Amino acid sequence: MCGIIGIISREQVADRLVDALKRLEYRGYDSAGVATLEDGTLTRLRAEGKLVNLAARLADHPLKGTIGIGHTRWATHGAATEANAHPHATPRLAIVHNGIIENYRELRTELEAEGIVFESQTDTETVAHLVTRELERGQSPKDAVHTVLQRLEGAFSLGFLFNGNEDLLICARRGSPLAIGEGKGEMYLGSDAIALSPFTDDIRYLEEGDFAVLTHDSVSIFDEDGRPVTRPIRKSVGKAFYVDKGNHRHFMQKEIYEQPEVLSHTLGAFVDMSSGRTRIPDGQDLDFSKIRRIALSACGTGFYAALVGRYYFERFAGIPCDLDVASEFRYRESPLGDVDLALFVSQSGETADTLASLRYAKSQGLKTAAIVNVQESTIARESDFVLPTLAGPEIGVASTKAFTCQLMALAALAIRAGVDRGVITPERELELTRTLTEAPRLANEAIRLEEVIERLARDMATKSHALFLGRGFSYPLALEGALKLKEISYIHAEGYAAGELKHGPIALIDETMPVVVVAPHDRSFEKTISNVQEVAARGGEIILITDASGAASGAVEGAQMIVLPDMPEILTPIVYAIPLQLLAYHTAIQMGTDVDQPRNLAKSVTVE
Repeated sequence: MCGIIGIISREQVADRLVDALKRLEYRGYDSAGVATLEDGTLTRLRAEGKLVNLAARLADHPLKGTIGIGHTRWATHGAATEANAHPHATPRLAIVHNGIIENYRELRTELEAEGIVFESQTDTETVAHLVTRELERGQSPKDAVHTVLQRLEGAFSLGFLFNGNEDLLICARRGSPLAIGEGKGEMYLGSDAIALSPFTDDIRYLEEGDFAVLTHDSVSIFDEDGRPVTRPIRKSVGKAFYVDKGNHRHFMQKEIYEQPEVLSHTLGAFVDMSSGRTRIPDGQDLDFSKIRRIALSACGTGFYAALVGRYYFERFAGIPCDLDVASEFRYRESPLGDVDLALFVSQSGETADTLASLRYAKSQGLKTAAIVNVQESTIARESDFVLPTLAGPEIGVASTKAFTCQLMALAALAIRAGVDRGVITPERELELTRTLTEAPRLANEAIRLEEVIERLARDMATKSHALFLGRGFSYPLALEGALKLKEISYIHAEGYAAGELKHGPIALIDETMPVVVVAPHDRSFEKTISNVQEVAARGGEIILITDASGAASGAVEGAQMIVLPDMPEILTPIVYAIPLQLLAYHTAIQMGTDVDQPRNLAKSVTVE
């Protein structure tokens, strides 16, 4: 969740550190800071709140120096105060940290017994004092860091700047991502390639347990046992994809508008457009013909994508699927004897719970596959099969284009699985893939309804609660629509299977309760409409998201409608997601919330 940047240069670095941190704002943060060496002496500035506050302090009190580290913090240990902001420092060093040190209490107690006085409530400061103690015992910076790393428990990435040493940065990772960039006479470290994109596209990714020693001209990487290792340089795509909001008010709006294009990209990875045949990207040998059962797992919006995926795999390939929230998967200890594939869905590829579930599945001997948007991520690197969603960097915290690309990937995979298993004939495969190619166009049609949706959002913004209903493929969308609304507008919202309405939620219905119903004119339309009639009979305010056939049926008098084109059922989760995104977006605009960086949320949840 936090952002880390470090630079060794022959030029001043403070402003460059702040500029790089701006590229990590999407991770979410509540304070920020930088530290440099000014004539070899450690100096630092920190500020609560947004980076503009830090920039203002730097304008008043410029930091000099050609080496430095910076950080954006999302509070875990201690409140969002300047005292708890990073970098933390001792007379010997400064440190930035992403993650959680799980055993910091025992370590802090040990240090306090030796007379160490702490200035913050954070787990990070404990690491700073531990390394300082090893330095004072005569260890070199490299050996001091290695000694302390062996005592730490948890998931983290760390960056160290040492007082008096203007040609040395040390960094380490366990669980949380960290990248090293190489330039001409300069070295960089960062939480991901986006932070480093203005400086270089030559990136090394540290593997699990690695730590590295950086100078102006060299990078030395060591494994957790301290043995030298080599990590390849990769050409990052971060620079090519880094863009601003353009003509859009927010990144979220821009990313909603990008969906037709990125859906095309994702489809192209899974379908040979010339033949209309499905394929596994990059020629990977993923054969569904002998897969008896799939275990699906994800978090948040990814979980709702996986729920749609379960419908896809069972409907189109006849493969039974288990589905778990990733934070529960490994603790449930479900028997996995007939599971032949564990499939994980993650935008960032760094989600801590999903990564832990992946590792649990591998420990149980399962083949693993990952649907990810970041192909260089930890989850991608540790999976047997990598199934990319080519959405490009998603800056808005609330997922939009990554979600629909996940659905596209899952739909194409389910078709591929059906072909492998003989459930789908070659003729049916061509029919389905042709249908998928309609998704970009239909997504654009959905975006063109923005003006209608904006009018509905003005009324939604006056409410305190909302219900979302759907059946079949539309049930996961009801859940996702409710999540989007509460994420960015802070209106309490709940999603339900429409058939569950009378099993409790109907007690909440009155004239103050808006009910958003996702109801394409599909096999379950009539049953869904019967539930909507129950809402209407109790005075509920209905927003019906349907298609031309559903609207023409005149089934619900007085409902406000968002009318999409008719489309095959396989497409409805992908296309109907867009009106839900726009409804949440424009409601949040009316509420005056921070759309791209909603309170208490982070883009990539890299701690459990």
